[in-house]
Amino acid sequence: MRLNIDHRTSLIKQKALDLGFSFCGISKADFLKEEAKNLENWLSKSYNGKMDYMNNHFDKRLDPRLLVDDAKSVVSLLLNYYPTEIQKADTEVKISKYAYGEDYHYVIKDKLKELFDFIQFEIGEVGGRVFVDSAPVMDKVWAKKSGLGWVGKNSNLIHPKHGSFFFIAELILDLELTADGPIKDYCGTCTRCIDACPTEAIVSPYVVDGSKCISYLTIELKDAILPNEFKSKMDNWMFGCDVCQDVCPWNRFSKPTSEASFSPHENLLKMSKSDWTDLTEDVFRELFRNSAVKRTKFLGLKRNIDFLS
Repeated sequence: MRLNIDHRTSLIKQKALDLGFSFCGISKADFLKEEAKNLENWLSKSYNGKMDYMNNHFDKRLDPRLLVDDAKSVVSLLLNYYPTEIQKADTEVKISKYAYGEDYHYVIKDKLKELFDFIQFEIGEVGGRVFVDSAPVMDKVWAKKSGLGWVGKNSNLIHPKHGSFFFIAELILDLELTADGPIKDYCGTCTRCIDACPTEAIVSPYVVDGSKCISYLTIELKDAILPNEFKSKMDNWMFGCDVCQDVCPWNRFSKPTSEASFSPHENLLKMSKSDWTDLTEDVFRELFRNSAVKRTKFLGLKRNIDFLS
C-alpha cells in the first residue's frame, strides 16, 4: 500500500531520531530567492577571503533541484556535539569543541546512508543525495526553513531549547514530504556575539566577514604565515573558535552529546600549553587519527600554535 505524505514524513523523522540525530525538519526544495541577493553581496565584498570555492556553483547553492533531479524535499538534520567536558581554562591553547572527537563527516555520513536506505526500503524507489558539509548546500538556510532554529547574529543556527552546538546535514529527495515552517528569530537586541568576537569578524548583525574569522584563519587559510594584523587577536585559538557560541545566552540550554564518537581522545584534554608548544608529528597523528583537525595537517597546526606564542 502506498504511504500517504504525512505517514512517510513521520516515518523519516522517527528513523532519524532512532539513528541518533537530535532533530529533523522538512522544507520544500525550491529556489532561495532572498539568499541569492545576500550571497552575491557577501561574495562581492570578498568576505570569503581565499575560500575561492565559494565562488563556484553559485546556482547550485541556491537551487537544490540542480543537485538532485526533480528534487521536492530537503530533509535537514541536527546532531549535537556539545562535549561532556572541555579543555582546562589554563591550557591557553584552544581547539573548537566540534573537533574534540571523531571527524563528523564520517560519523554523520554513515547515519545518512542508513536513513536513505531505510527510506528506499520502507517507501519505495526514491532518488536523492546525502550531504554533510561537502557540497554547495546552504545548510543553515535549509535548517532554518525547516523550523530547526533561526540563524543568529553570529550566523550560526540556534535552536530555542538546545542552543547552537550542532552539526547540520541534509538529504535532498525527489519525494514529496510535509514541510515544516520557520520559527521566529529570538536574538532580539542582544549583541553579545558581536561584542565578543576577538577579530571583529561579525561586521554587522547576521553578517560575518569570513576573512577575519578565527576559524577561517586557523583552518581554511593555507598561507605559510598568518596575517600579522591578527597577532594579538587570536584569543589562543589554534583550531577553530567557539567565542560567539560560548557567549550566546541560548547556549545555556546546551546538553552534552550522547554520540560516543564525539568523545575526545583520552589525552586531548590533558594537554598543557607546553605540550602543545612541543607538539611532535607522532603525537599529532595519535591525537587526531580520525579527527577533523587533520585538515590542517601537522605543519598547519604548528603554524597556528607558533603564531600564538
